[in-house]
Formats: sequence, C-alpha cells, structure tokens
Amino acid sequence: MQTPYRKPGKYTNLPFDPHITQTKYDSLASSLDRLANDVKPYLMQEVSRLAQNGDFSENAEYQIAKGRLRGLNRRILTLERQLAIAEIIDPKQFDTVEIGHKVTVDAGGIERDFTILGKNEIDLEKGIISYTSPIGAALIGARVGDEVTVMLPKGDVLYRILNIS
Repeated sequence: MQTPYRKPGKYTNLPFDPHITQTKYDSLASSLDRLANDVKPYLMQEVSRLAQNGDFSENAEYQIAKGRLRGLNRRILTLERQLAIAEIIDPKQFDTVEIGHKVTVDAGGIERDFTILGKNEIDLEKGIISYTSPIGAALIGARVGDEVTVMLPKGDVLYRILNIS
C-alpha cells in the first residue's frame, strides 16, 4: 500500500526573521557554541560506541543515536544560517517609530507601552510585538502626536502616540 502524500502544514519552513537584538544574537551564539562543542562530541562518541555492537540493521540503539546526531547537526546548521543573516536592531533616531523602539500609546484613555522587535522575540506579556503585527505595522513610521487606526478582529482601534524611546 502506498503512503498518501500530505501537503506540508501552514507553519512548515517559515523563513527566519533577520531582525534580532544583540541579546538574542548572543543567546543564539552561545547555544550554537554549546551544541557544537559540548553536545556534538558526546553524541559522536555514543554513535561510535554503539556501532561496535555489530549488525547495524538490528541495532536499535545505534539507529536512535544516529537520529539524534542528525537532528543535532540540523539544529547546528539552522543556528549557523540564522547568525549569518542576522541584522542587529540598533535604533538611531527617535523622531519616527522604527524597529527597536519602545512606543507609548493612548488607546481610548488607556496608556500602553509596546516594544517593536522582530518575529523571534515576541512576548505579549512584556509588551513586545512584531513589526509585522497589525499594531506594529501601523505604528512604524508614525511620529509623536500622530493618530493611527489599527484594524483588529474586534474592530478598529485608534492609537495616539505619546512617546517614542
């Protein structure tokens, strides 16, 4: 019986957003260093030890160890690619909203702070949003005192920019 072909899912192979902070860059670099210098030698040693048990087709432990090593190599390559294309966010001017700015807005009498960063650093509890989100995209390029209308699922919301830092 032939295995049915299934289309990849909606979130398969999403491109990496190159806009990251220096903190995120350092975190990725230390993770890469740990994987390449600590974990990989251990897994390679484990694979070679299990290879000495004989028949590869009947050696399940060997197959599992090889799978782990392949997964680790894939993760290392992904981190290397991400670090190679990374663009460090360093806002220079504060007259218009850009990536990396902290923006204070007034939405119907309620003040909210948003930090606009890349997709990889979103944390809604801390007020960190993506520049591609509806709110982030609407705020980019605006100045202090500007009013921006954001179309959200609950309806249109008017944001007035109070401060950019």
